[in-house]
Amino acid sequence: MVSSRPMIFVGLTGGVATGKSTVARMLERCGALVIDADALAHQVMEPGKPAWHAIVRTFGKAVVHPDRTINRPALGAMVFRNRARLRRLEEIIHPRVAREQARLTRLAVRKDPNAVVIYDVPLLYEAGIDTRVDKVIVVTADRETQISRLKKRNGLTRTEAIRRIRNQWPLRKKVAAADYVLDGTTARPRLFTLVKSLYRELARLA
Repeated sequence: MVSSRPMIFVGLTGGVATGKSTVARMLERCGALVIDADALAHQVMEPGKPAWHAIVRTFGKAVVHPDRTINRPALGAMVFRNRARLRRLEEIIHPRVAREQARLTRLAVRKDPNAVVIYDVPLLYEAGIDTRVDKVIVVTADRETQISRLKKRNGLTRTEAIRRIRNQWPLRKKVAAADYVLDGTTARPRLFTLVKSLYRELARLA
């Protein structure tokens, strides 16, 4: 754990489609600064940027829209069926996202030394980011809820949804390593009450 910084730096993760983004929005409503790893990944993949060129060189023009933006569904379909390709994509994206996250965190500390900074990152454990944060929140859900949400949200088949889930650490492993666990299937009013209580605890630690 990292304890030398004046603010508190918290990793927020979970399984795919467990409700992590909902919790992130609730924490933001409470006053936390949320840094979204997926949003940063979008930024580093913008047309013409180094990551964009690396992706096109590696995966070909089939993953590029006519407007030159990355076709994320096509890229996802390509890498989630091949672990070697997935690792290569992560090698391109993760270091660049990490640098941007570090920059945003430094800005947050300058603005508010006692800030509660939440790093919303799906692959926190898989990428070893848990060693860089002070605390970890894991949002969990049962497997059937994950599958149902992925089918509805991403238009995946059941087989594709299960493959996407299996590309991440098992939820039970993440839960066992977490400092705090929230059930993403909890009714929204009750979940927000739990999140507010958790935010107050984190703010006391900052």
